[in-house]
Amino acid sequence: MAEAILKREQVRDYLLELIETHPAGAPIPAERVLCQQLSVSRPTVRSAVEELVNTGLLVRQHGRGTFVARAKITQEMVSDTGSMSLPQASGTWSSRVLEHARIAAGARVGRRLNLSPAAEIHYIARLRLVDGEPMALEHLHVPAAVAPALTLHDMESGDFYERLREHGVHVSEAVQSIEPTVVNDSEASLLGVPVLAPALLFERLTTDAEGRQVEYVHSIYRGDRYRIVSRLTLGASPRNAVDVQARVSGNPF
Repeated sequence: MAEAILKREQVRDYLLELIETHPAGAPIPAERVLCQQLSVSRPTVRSAVEELVNTGLLVRQHGRGTFVARAKITQEMVSDTGSMSLPQASGTWSSRVLEHARIAAGARVGRRLNLSPAAEIHYIARLRLVDGEPMALEHLHVPAAVAPALTLHDMESGDFYERLREHGVHVSEAVQSIEPTVVNDSEASLLGVPVLAPALLFERLTTDAEGRQVEYVHSIYRGDRYRIVSRLTLGASPRNAVDVQARVSGNPF
């Protein structure tokens, strides 16, 4: 058993080296060739390849072979005086609004935004794209009283928080949770992934400089194309300590 595990790790390491040194779209050798090169059985090779396909590092194309996948979009989380600051995620981001309406907040969203259930909010559903490729589906809730003149253009152009600043809203901080999930039929169709594909569920509550809750968002990010990297400053100073928990808090934008 130990020898089988070691051989599988050797195959995995060999494939990872190919992935890291070859461009996206480059083919990897056929299973038969890998077996000969590495002196391992075909099930061992297949198991290692399957793992890397499932984690999004390799992609199979029926009738053509297996290829190096495109690099995942990376969001870096950096510890800064006890909190997490977030540089812009990689790639060129854009948005496409799917729905924009002014509706009553309702009980659940009202509680999060500290509003009456009858209070009016902007509800925005938008598709987030990176370099033109669907990456996330967002559902935003913004109190109408905070930004009454919010427009469809604000939702699609540039940095949404910059658009809020133009409306006199200066965001200050956010509390965000991230957890694993899977996509349903409609989400799969919009994101271009199979039904029940793995994804990341983000929920974020944003506060402005006046202490008002100005945005509640829940988003679905593709698990095959998005990852989060945390850079932690470790030391004796309480200011720089980061409490690592099962759930990571932060802001992906």
